[in-house]
Amino acid sequence: MASFTSTSFCLTSFNPTKTPVPSCRISNPGLVFVSLKGRTFPPITLQSRVPRFQIACAAKPETVEKVCDIVKKQLALPDGSAVTGESKFSALGADSLDTVEIVMGLEEEFGISVEEESAQSISTVQDAADMIDKLLESKNA
Repeated sequence: MASFTSTSFCLTSFNPTKTPVPSCRISNPGLVFVSLKGRTFPPITLQSRVPRFQIACAAKPETVEKVCDIVKKQLALPDGSAVTGESKFSALGADSLDTVEIVMGLEEEFGISVEEESAQSISTVQDAADMIDKLLESKNA
């Protein structure tokens, strides 16, 4: 397993003591020579990458709560059932037909239309809530 930090490279192999195995040599920050159990491999050239930023906006809490309520209703779950944003439809016992019914319930409740491709990508309550907020934003824009 190789791990990188901002300016260093360390190569470790699996061992129960978790001590680093001194089997790499860095001649410059862009070139790494690796040898493992006496076998030397061609040098690895490291390329610098531009840092990437990912912005993820979670759905509004009230949207997640409404989706939880709709899921409970569609799946006829008891009132005490714990349904959260992380809940997977499959873990709640939903089959493909149940998922279609959930999406139809969401469309009716929120006054939106969900494309088939988007509906197929929904696997959790949070996925559904994020998609709904995104559709509502584009609808109101």
